Amino acid sequence: MSDSLLFHRTYQHPTSREWVVCVHGAGGSSSIWFKQIRAYREHFNVLLLDLRGHGKSNNMLKTMLTNPYTFKEVSGDVLQLLNHLKIKQAHFVGISLGTIIIRNLAELAPQRVRTMILGGAVTRFNTKSQLLVRIGNLCKSFVPYMWLYRLFAYIIMPQRNQRESRHLFVREAKKLCQSEFKRWFRLASEVNPLMRYFREKELPIPTLYLMGADDYMFIQPVREMVSVHPHSRLTEFPHCGHVCNVEKPDEFNKHSIEFIKEFSA
Repeated sequence: MSDSLLFHRTYQHPTSREWVVCVHGAGGSSSIWFKQIRAYREHFNVLLLDLRGHGKSNNMLKTMLTNPYTFKEVSGDVLQLLNHLKIKQAHFVGISLGTIIIRNLAELAPQRVRTMILGGAVTRFNTKSQLLVRIGNLCKSFVPYMWLYRLFAYIIMPQRNQRESRHLFVREAKKLCQSEFKRWFRLASEVNPLMRYFREKELPIPTLYLMGADDYMFIQPVREMVSVHPHSRLTEFPHCGHVCNVEKPDEFNKHSIEFIKEFSA
């Protein structure tokens, strides 16, 4: 595989022409979708990818050294992969920070995005999450990044029923190196200005937000956004936190597949 392309896996459906592209969050990898693959493969073609520096995309050394880490550049990596695979249009499913990458990709190339399914969507950093980012910026040069990551995972996913999600994200984050963690952490400063622009300008792309009702750091901004965006819908899962595709996989799969089918060609 070319060292300028993201690591990826494709699952071809025998008859469907619809593609579903799954985008994980910061610190994760394509393995975060292990509870979705079987369900999605029954209906669609599926593309799983590892974002730059994550999972098996740590071979993009030249790209990572020469290109800055911005949401535009990271979204461009995904577009480059779509071009390579000759996927002209797809449905995009994201989790956590991956939802921002999808939304930014839709801004860069709206004709490539048929629908967006945004799970555990990050649409604004509230006071508590902004404080976490400031603490992380102060400590990232001398505190081992896994200490910070475990702390953030626990604060974002504090409840007992979120233990599996915490362990999964911490396990995947161990595959990052300290310098890679710092590069991705710097992206946090882009979130609020970028999402402020996205709140003011909705794209005419059907969008489904899938959120855990207990995702206390991110649920309220999504409710506010959906209330003023006519192309958006929100489904909340009770007794569920941030990583809703892991905590409530059956519900996540059901709602996302129905939404994709509703807007398929």
